[in-house]
Amino acid sequence: MLQTLLMSTGIVTLAEIGDKTQLLALLLAARYRQPVPIILGILVATVANHFLAAAVGHQVAQLLSATTLLWVLAACFIGVAAWTLIPDTLDEDTQIVSRYGPFLATVIAFFIAEMGDKTQVATVMLAAQFDYFWMVILGTTLGMLLANAPVVLIGHFAAQRLPLKLIRSVAAIGFLAFAAYCIWQALN
Repeated sequence: MLQTLLMSTGIVTLAEIGDKTQLLALLLAARYRQPVPIILGILVATVANHFLAAAVGHQVAQLLSATTLLWVLAACFIGVAAWTLIPDTLDEDTQIVSRYGPFLATVIAFFIAEMGDKTQVATVMLAAQFDYFWMVILGTTLGMLLANAPVVLIGHFAAQRLPLKLIRSVAAIGFLAFAAYCIWQALN
């Protein structure tokens, strides 16, 4: 159970560095300058989004044989490893407009931005791989917060000083390690 939590947290934290939702956190922090509602909005949006992603992963795991699932997971992990190496950007004309304030703007923007994102795909795969559904959700949500809360709190200063290429490479290696493990399990 602890392994599920730690792996989910670590993989998503690394995958989120330099991701479009992290750029969104920076944009929201610059716009609203209210870190607490933004961080709470990230929390709510991530729990909702990753709950849905984990539910899909859990259902996929129930439908496929163990060997087929391992091959599918290996292919997905390889794909996400490659995807992780590609830097994300936000369109310059992206506008986060909400008359309801930073919390609701963050919930809506984060939930939408996370759809189909590599961390959401990683959550699907982690839930398919591990039996502890709630630990995957807790771990991936914690990973999102570990990557995004500092950006909201210290803003642009920290984002420009992170070695993003190195972090993306480490995350890609982590996904490749998961793929290798799935292949090894499928062959045994």
